[in-house]
Amino acid sequence: MKATPRTRKLNESVKEAIAAILIEDVQDPRLHLATVTSVEVSPDMRYADVFVTAHGDERRYADLLEGLEAAKRRIRSALSQRVAMKYLPELRFHIDDSVDEGMRITRAIERERRKRPVHPDDAPESDA
Repeated sequence: MKATPRTRKLNESVKEAIAAILIEDVQDPRLHLATVTSVEVSPDMRYADVFVTAHGDERRYADLLEGLEAAKRRIRSALSQRVAMKYLPELRFHIDDSVDEGMRITRAIERERRKRPVHPDDAPESDA
């Protein structure tokens, strides 16, 4: 289903609120440096899929998800104070691995560039 301007605004409001809650209201060290990358509230507003990332490996992500699950009730309670909604959505947390995937692609491109240096014959000709 295509997001409407109203749902895009709600998604952004929930995202900003949860990000602030993680910084201001939750003291779990597993959530240190967690970043909320996006939120998708379901059309019936009963669920909110919260996508997060943090620097680290698979163990770091497992710890992050454990910390979010442990703090879920507190996050929902604080969310109800920050964003006016008809329903308080059930939060479902997911790892957003797009940042990691982008970094892997960038590293692969850099490795290839180092393997094949640019030769003067390969440079584009200028009209100068």
